[in-house]
Formats: sequence, C-alpha cells, structure tokens
Amino acid sequence: MPEPASRWSAKGLVLPLIVVAAWLAVVDSGWQSNPLLVPLKKIVLAPFVDEQGQRVWLALGGSVLRASAGFLIGSLLGIALGALAGASRTSRALLSPGLHGLRQVALFAWIPLLTAWFGNGEAAKIIFIALATFFPVFLNTERGVQTIPTALKEVARVHGLGRWRTLRRLTLPGALPSIVTGLELALMIAWIGTVGSEYAMGAGRGLGAYLATARDVFRMDLVIAGVLILALSSYALSRLALHAFARLTQTLRA
Repeated sequence: MPEPASRWSAKGLVLPLIVVAAWLAVVDSGWQSNPLLVPLKKIVLAPFVDEQGQRVWLALGGSVLRASAGFLIGSLLGIALGALAGASRTSRALLSPGLHGLRQVALFAWIPLLTAWFGNGEAAKIIFIALATFFPVFLNTERGVQTIPTALKEVARVHGLGRWRTLRRLTLPGALPSIVTGLELALMIAWIGTVGSEYAMGAGRGLGAYLATARDVFRMDLVIAGVLILALSSYALSRLALHAFARLTQTLRA
C-alpha cells in the first residue's frame, strides 16, 4: 500500500537536515576554516541582504523567461514534426533518419556552432534551449503516434473523419501519454540547457552567468546560495510541470 505524500515529504527532509547539521558542526562552529567553506548563516542571508547576492532573483527570472521561450518553441516543433513523422510513412522517411542522426550529437557540442552563427546573445541561447527541448518531444510524439492501434485508425476511416477531426479525436489523445512523457523529460533538459548555456556563453542575465561571475570574484557564499536556489527552483518547476501536464491530459481527453 503506498504511503501518504506527507510521509514521503517528511522522509525527503532527512538528508538535507543531516547535511545542514554537519555543515553547522564543521564550518559554523569554526572546527574547519577554509575559503571554500562558508558559514551557513552567510549563505542563507546573501540573497537577501547582500547587494550582489540580491541579483540572484533577477538572474532567476531571466533564466525562467529564457527557458520558457525555448521550451515553447522546441515543444511546438517537436509535436508538429513528431506527429507528421508518426502518421505518414513518406514524412517519416524524409524526417526521421536525419533527425535521429542529429540527436546523437551531445547537447553541449552544439554551443560552438551556435555561437559562431549567432554570437553569445539571446538568440543563440533560446535556439540552444529549443534544440534541447525538440528531440525528446519529437521522438516521443513520433513513437506515440506510431503505436496507436490500427483498429482505431480503421474506425476513423469508416466514420469518415477528416484529417483535423482525426488529429483532434484520435491521434493526439492516443499519443498523449507518450507526448507528456516527452514534455516532462524535455522540460528538465531545457532547464539544464538554460543554465548550462548561460554559464558557457556568459553574456546576459541568468543563473548560469550569475554563478560564473560569483566564481570569478571568489564569492563562495554567492556560488553556494545560487546552487541552492537552482536546486529549489528545479524542484518547484518539476512539481508545477506535473500539475500542468495532468491538467493538459484531462483537457485533451475531455
């Protein structure tokens, strides 16, 4: 029998509390003195009372907006081309070999090419995030459309459903579990890609650039605070995504 969600939440706090207790015992007590180990109080207060630390909130907002734009573009393209490749043998023959080949390229290997073409500005980052989003959505959509039972397709033909009604009533609902899986995976990859691209390309506002700047000036309190905010925002993003995709599933199946 599954345990209540509240109990799972309580269990999830055990490891963070152990880490906090160990940090207090080792660093805040003065037992170990090292420039890389910053007192916990200083880390916690940095985003609120330190002038440079407060910039993390603007950086977080910039990353969220950038990730949202890239995710939206990549998801729409992935669903559209994935549905096309899954539903049509001709389209699959034209699209799938090339796209399946390109997805073998390591994600961050695209950065030198994108920066050469588009520079280090906003366009290169959003294209990179869209690229990171596109492949998992495309692959899962294609697979989901292909696995729709043939009997259901025959029913649609017998009833004379047009292409749009078939897409609305059969294709998308039938492929929905696979599409949602692709979107969930793509969202996490897009968030990683967002912070990674900001860190690698440097220019502009974002958590990745914030962490790189804090590292360069050797402000370990800001680096650790930024990493913690990144972890918490990632968790919050995944929880919001689960609720949003559940609502999307209910809406499309209604």
